[in-house]
Amino acid sequence: MTTPWPAVALGDLTERVTTRDPGESGANEFTYIDIGSVDQANKAITGDVTMPVTEAPSRARQVVAGGDVLVSTVRPNLNAVAQVPPRLGGATASTGFAVLRPRPGRLDSRYLFHWVRHPSFVAEMVRLATGANYPAVTDRTVKASLITVPPVEEQRRIAAILDAADELRAKRRRALALLDTLTESVFLDMFGDPDAPWPIVRVDSLAADVHAIRTGPFGSQLLHSEFVSDGVAVLGIDNAVHDRFAWGRPRFITDEKFAQLRRYQVRPGDVLVTIMATCGRVAIVPDDIPPAINTKHLCCITLDRTRCLPAYLWAAFRFHPGLRRQLGATARGAVMPGLNMGLIKGATLPLPSIESQGHFADCLGKLESATASQSEHARQLEVLFASLQHCAFRGEL
Repeated sequence: MTTPWPAVALGDLTERVTTRDPGESGANEFTYIDIGSVDQANKAITGDVTMPVTEAPSRARQVVAGGDVLVSTVRPNLNAVAQVPPRLGGATASTGFAVLRPRPGRLDSRYLFHWVRHPSFVAEMVRLATGANYPAVTDRTVKASLITVPPVEEQRRIAAILDAADELRAKRRRALALLDTLTESVFLDMFGDPDAPWPIVRVDSLAADVHAIRTGPFGSQLLHSEFVSDGVAVLGIDNAVHDRFAWGRPRFITDEKFAQLRRYQVRPGDVLVTIMATCGRVAIVPDDIPPAINTKHLCCITLDRTRCLPAYLWAAFRFHPGLRRQLGATARGAVMPGLNMGLIKGATLPLPSIESQGHFADCLGKLESATASQSEHARQLEVLFASLQHCAFRGEL
């Protein structure tokens, strides 16, 4: 970056951090921060744990203070960046972090925090990471990297602007989370009563016919070498992993191959359930879907819509406690440990009237519209934040 300010090595602007075995403190337990403690989306410590000193991992060595900035040194978590809040002063951090403690009067901690989360810094660390199995950078590498250093008052001004923009992004994320919680609340309010007088049915009894629950082609039926740059779309886990249909990595087959695999075609309103890797995510195929098939990683369900609407089954897979227990989910939003066609077909759920399902579908449509609007606002805020970051560290704010 070209800036009017000098570039200085991080190590010249940060202080040495104390290292200590937790057992040397004389206490029976300690607070530990590891890579899993950092919410990588929000760049915040959310999962610190208190544990007995007798169970201290060998990597638990660095004693942190409020205001320290933690930078993960191990791929693929090099964007695991967070600032230590005051409440965690004295906690112990994993040696999987480079702990950066700004020198007072030379480097503002919030300015540093925003610097190390900037995509260019993360990209530099990714480029410099070495190692076969777990590529990583050393503390020395992190501290040798250069940071542009305006006067401290200017650092604070820049950090305040980025903090304000970041808070707008956080509020939008919270709004989206609340909309998802509202969807669950509406569903459970309408259909969560275990004493409701609805028949209990198997999932496979709701299919349009005996062939209407299927996975995609297996083995030699569809090889990776047969994917082409354009043609008939092939849907996989990435199209359903966020519990809403989204176009992911492009995969296509030719029209000729599609003619051979037409029995795997997905249709508008089909319900997709992931059954490999991230199991139990669910999405509804949109009405404007072009010709497409699904892979073996998805279970595709075409419903008899005189009995069950896609919106109801989608929500039941996500929110109905009884159905989720049968499929192996242990908590709200938890990924299911393993799914197969037999489990899905044999799972049971209550079947309310089609009128009640229709009312829920109408409510869901309104909530989805609000979610789409909030998501677009969130996207615009991401673009704004990236632009502010770029300008901030070039001296153009």
